[in-house]
Amino acid sequence: RRIERVLNRNLITRDRWRKESGYIYKLGAARIFFLSGSPTANVVGATANVILECDEAQDVHIAKWDKDFAPMAASTNATKVFWGTAWTSQTLLARELRAAQKAEKQDGRRRVFLVNAQEVSEEVPAYKNHVAEQVAKLGRNHPLIKTQYFCEEIEAEGGMFPQVRMALMQGCHPAISTPQEDEIYALLIDVAGEDESCLTDSGEELASPGRDSTALTVVEVDLSSLSDDLIRAPTYRVVQRYLWTGEKHTSLYGQLKALAEHWRAHYVVIDATGVGAGLASFLGKALPGKVLPFVFTSKSKSDLGWNYLAIIETGRYKEYRAEGLTKQKSLQELFWQQVGNCQMEILEGAGKLMRWGVPVGRRDPLTGDLVHDDLLISASLTAVLDEQSWGIAKSKVIKRRDILSGMSEAF
Repeated sequence: RRIERVLNRNLITRDRWRKESGYIYKLGAARIFFLSGSPTANVVGATANVILECDEAQDVHIAKWDKDFAPMAASTNATKVFWGTAWTSQTLLARELRAAQKAEKQDGRRRVFLVNAQEVSEEVPAYKNHVAEQVAKLGRNHPLIKTQYFCEEIEAEGGMFPQVRMALMQGCHPAISTPQEDEIYALLIDVAGEDESCLTDSGEELASPGRDSTALTVVEVDLSSLSDDLIRAPTYRVVQRYLWTGEKHTSLYGQLKALAEHWRAHYVVIDATGVGAGLASFLGKALPGKVLPFVFTSKSKSDLGWNYLAIIETGRYKEYRAEGLTKQKSLQELFWQQVGNCQMEILEGAGKLMRWGVPVGRRDPLTGDLVHDDLLISASLTAVLDEQSWGIAKSKVIKRRDILSGMSEAF
């Protein structure tokens, strides 16, 4: 579209250019080919005489480039240009960046041009405002902010929760066992069953034994941060945890329903994957309008992970301190153990898919105990709450004076 616009606006080229086969633009003896970088695209055979450019190079598979595209410049030694935004150190863009930097040191000719959000913001005020909004929503250290706006690479594999991120998660409030007046609560439930990290997009189990515990996280929803013009989302404080091991779903249903009523839950987010679908259905009928089923696939779990990190990085997720509470202290220690053992892997390609969780068979290096991620998965369902509309719930009790009677009425 851009090249067509330029060619049509130029009086010299307006009536001279032609398009062939839908992807070739011709002007005199010159031609530009636009080819797909998809892993399945059939692009073999083209030749680059002057220049070979790769846009969004961070999303093009290295094997695809080396096999199908790089040979296009072999006979002519055409200049190669790679455009894109930073992602992991394992991408095509990262590889070519390092090669160009090495060549620069050898002959002093500049080959690398980096432009980050700060430089663009100095020239485009609207862009500056956009970046400020994104940083407020996701946090400056969120992987998407670091890469897409500040040209900072992230590791393709490693711990999902470094110490700095874990510190952001720690709150100062205590655990409570009963709901407080005028507060809003939500329940987040990870149902024992198939391991969500090993599901395909069709919900088919791959190669992991099921988890044997159902975890429930109670969060207090603080709507004061909705008034922040940049954030416009709630803050979540974990106030209670429950864990059931080996409990039958018939028995579990009654307990979950009772807890939802006890906490006056505004929403109940529940893992509806596999065996969890039945439990989610029963709760949905018992608590109409309150139950939010969540089905785990590779894509939905990736999105959940990215969104959970955004809530943490903006300071909107806080864990309780459990001093003096034996049971809750034990559950908190288990939660932080799972957090510390959680790993993430960013998959190659344009989807920005993240595979995350505690690796199957992982044992804590200090205790030797087998580590699951039930409590962590339950807590991450906070991200589902972020997708809900909280406009009605944010008003508490407002007093107005009745014009006729002069009486104050709460509504």
